[in-house]
Order: sequence, then structure tokens, then C-alpha cells
Amino acid sequence: MPVLVPLGACQWRTADADRPEAARGFPRADRPVSNIGVTQFSTEDLRDSMGEARTVMDLARIAPGMTVADLGAGEGYYTVRLAERVGAKGRVLAEDIDKGAIERLGMRVEKQRLDNVSIRLGTPEDPRLPANSFDRVFMVHMYHEVAEPYAFLWNLRPSLRPGGAVIVVDTDRPTGRHGTPPALLLCEFGAVGFRLVEFVRKPTMAGYYAKFEASGPRPAPKAIKPCRLAADGTTIGH
Repeated sequence: MPVLVPLGACQWRTADADRPEAARGFPRADRPVSNIGVTQFSTEDLRDSMGEARTVMDLARIAPGMTVADLGAGEGYYTVRLAERVGAKGRVLAEDIDKGAIERLGMRVEKQRLDNVSIRLGTPEDPRLPANSFDRVFMVHMYHEVAEPYAFLWNLRPSLRPGGAVIVVDTDRPTGRHGTPPALLLCEFGAVGFRLVEFVRKPTMAGYYAKFEASGPRPAPKAIKPCRLAADGTTIGH
């Protein structure tokens, strides 16, 4: 696994006109961002046959009565399975920035009568989660699509309850190819005050599982130092 170190801020304060206004106080991600992937759930049977969701939920210790968020929920592969696992006394908040996906998920939730699921439209820099509300926040095969990771994680952090955790499932490949190198993931989460508490690779997940908890005070946006990983795996500063 390549070694990364936080880089000093240099050029991210300029040329921000193409970024959401609410994200401009944070460093720009120094990496490619994948296009938003296909959200249709035509492969759900295949994913279930691999035991993907069951493996991830078991690793995350999802239990009845928990409150969880599914970020980048799409049409709800994890949403509906989390809803079943947490049960009637639990809650699931499904979030996405794609209005079309949110509308389709809403119809699915209504059709399947998932009374413990609510839906929210987020933004690239803010999932808009209520504070002190979640035992687990899931980001499954979507982190590489987050265009403003530092603002996104910074805004996400207050939503965790004491002992809460962020669960990331992704593939070990470049962010421009629908994956996130683990070293880059650890560096970006660390820059916003998260620490890695568990890391597992399993074929059933088509990648890796990473669990993060908040650690120490949340840094001021301008104090966050962005990360960069060179193509050859070496550390680059500028």
C-alpha cells in the first residue's frame, strides 16, 4: 500500500468558480472524480448470491433498533436490506444527489412499504444529515464519486452518535476508474479528523471494507491539508 502524507495547501484557494460556493472554504480534491455510476438495481440478485450486503452488514455489526444512513443510495440496494436488518424500531435515511434516483427510490420505498425509511436529497459537498443521529453511515461503492470529499466528510462528521462509525466499501483502483486506493482514502479521512478502526478485503464485496470513527476535534476548513497520490505510488508535494 503506498504511503501518503498530507500536502500543504497551495493553489486550492484560487480558481474555485467551478465549485459549489459552500465548498470553497475547503481544499479542492487533488485527484480525479468518477462519473456517477449506473443506479439501476438489475444486478441485485447477483450481489445477493455473492452475499455482499450480508457480509458488509455483519462486519458493521448492524443490529435491530440501530439508526443508519445510506449515502449515494441510488435505487436502494443497501437501503432495503438495511431497513430489514434494523427492523421496525430502527431507522434508515437514504441520501443521494441524483434527483431521478431519489424519485425512483421513493417509489420503491412506498411500493415495499418500508415505513422505517426516509429519503433526503444531498449535495456534492454536504449529505445534509441531522446532527448526533446515526450509529452507522454507509458509503458503498460511491466515495470515488464524491467531488468535494473534505467538505463532504466535514459536514458528515457531526451526524455520528457517540460510538458511531462511517463504513466505506470501495475497490482498490484509481478514483477516475470507479475506485479509491486505500492509502488515499485513509489520508482524506484523516485530514478531516477520522481514524481507521477496521480494514478488511473480501471477494464478496468486490473490494475492501473500511470502518472509521471520529477522532479528536473537527479541524477548521482552512486547516485541512489535501492529499495526493502519484501514479507511481510515490508521495508528491507542491
